Amino acid sequence: MTLPPNPPGGYICGVEEHVGEREAGRIVNRLRRVEGQARGLQRMIEEGRPCEEIFTQLAATKAALDRVGVLLISLKMRDCLEEEAGKDVGSREAVERALEAFLKYTRCVK
Repeated sequence: MTLPPNPPGGYICGVEEHVGEREAGRIVNRLRRVEGQARGLQRMIEEGRPCEEIFTQLAATKAALDRVGVLLISLKMRDCLEEEAGKDVGSREAVERALEAFLKYTRCVK
């Protein structure tokens, strides 16, 4: 399977249309941190580090990737809410807090 060529301006251009340049930059920075953590995991395995250390780093990497997901979902929620309610929607932080509460609940009921 071949991937289509990058769109003009790269893939971040499409994200910026929905979340803005500043937020797209935050997403990319978080993903770069996750990438560094994943490389650290690879290195730990190659070095034969104890499983407990690897599990700790794996949990941190997963949590960091989950945070990217929370950020993307909260930005999309805010976008949808603004589309429906106009600019009267609460702050980005309020939307993120509401989403965090929802996600904590969904983890409890699995």
